[in-house]
Amino acid sequence: MLKKALILIVCSTLFFGIGRAETSRIISDLRVAAERGDAEAQFTIGGIYYTGEGVKQNYTDAVKWVRLAAEQGFSKAQYNLGEMYYKGQGVEQNYTAAAEWFTLAALQGLAEAQHNLGVSYAKGRGVVQDLSKAVKWYRLAAAQGDVKSQYNLGVSYATGAGVAKDLTEALKFYKLAAEQGHVLAQNNLGVMYARGTGVLQNYTEAAKWFRLAATQGNVKAQISLGLILEKGYGNDKNFAEALSWYRLAASQGNAIAQQKLVDLKQAKTLTGSNVLKENMVAVD
Repeated sequence: MLKKALILIVCSTLFFGIGRAETSRIISDLRVAAERGDAEAQFTIGGIYYTGEGVKQNYTDAVKWVRLAAEQGFSKAQYNLGEMYYKGQGVEQNYTAAAEWFTLAALQGLAEAQHNLGVSYAKGRGVVQDLSKAVKWYRLAAAQGDVKSQYNLGVSYATGAGVAKDLTEALKFYKLAAEQGHVLAQNNLGVMYARGTGVLQNYTEAAKWFRLAATQGNVKAQISLGLILEKGYGNDKNFAEALSWYRLAASQGNAIAQQKLVDLKQAKTLTGSNVLKENMVAVD
């Protein structure tokens, strides 16, 4: 019933499927249930105030209702309350309180909370910095398909942060995240294939991942793809397409791409065997 009610509220906003009076009635019914102590209703009302769906947006009221649900052990409410403390929405920013609520939700297996707790340990926000604990929580969330944790594990293994450096594992987690569309993972995966880091060098595979990241607007991937196409590394040369990627990167203010356009306009080419390696840069 509660989920149906929230869906109706959202639909009324997006598609005008129900009137304002009906929306108010549904919110009123939810409030009655929330005041009786229904944790899911409390969480839902908190979400309504947070998004402003059917009511005036009010982070303070959102915190009030979400806290009531969180105190009953509702994991999503615990996570969201942690988020609001982390961002300072409706409450004074407090990383310690955020980490405490993330921990409660993470211990219940909520992937989003496990990821955020990992970030808290990685950055030392609200807890003593501990990279190995960050990896522990990333791993639990990644096993549930959390794309951010998969990417962060890739970075951890690539750099040896909180875990023994292992490029094969880095490649594995970057690929998991990249396949879900994570743009930084796609770029880093392209870099690994282009350099032959942790995997056999394969410019065709590198171009595939750079293209996916470049299409999402990643400027480093745009430059790297441009270089592959310009030089014909593992692929047929395509000077026109290379220029188009350089222009996109240059339009974002990238100095390397801007200089490339100048050089190419003057019928010059960048020289040296390290050009590709120097310009393909992983995002930490």
